Amino acid sequence: MNDARNPEEVIVCAGCGKTAEEPPVTWSCSVENGTRRYLCDTCARDHIRSIEGRLDSAWW
Repeated sequence: MNDARNPEEVIVCAGCGKTAEEPPVTWSCSVENGTRRYLCDTCARDHIRSIEGRLDSAWW
């Protein structure tokens, strides 16, 4: 898999701002308007219905 992310970039949760050096397997990743967004496991769980419904994050 080709990861276009800069290896020195810190991953930041788009929901709560939690950071990680590498995205844990429990985090969710999506692409909105060409921008990669990560959600930590807590934020992903809180918004799972919206994620599965493919609603833009602006609606949550």
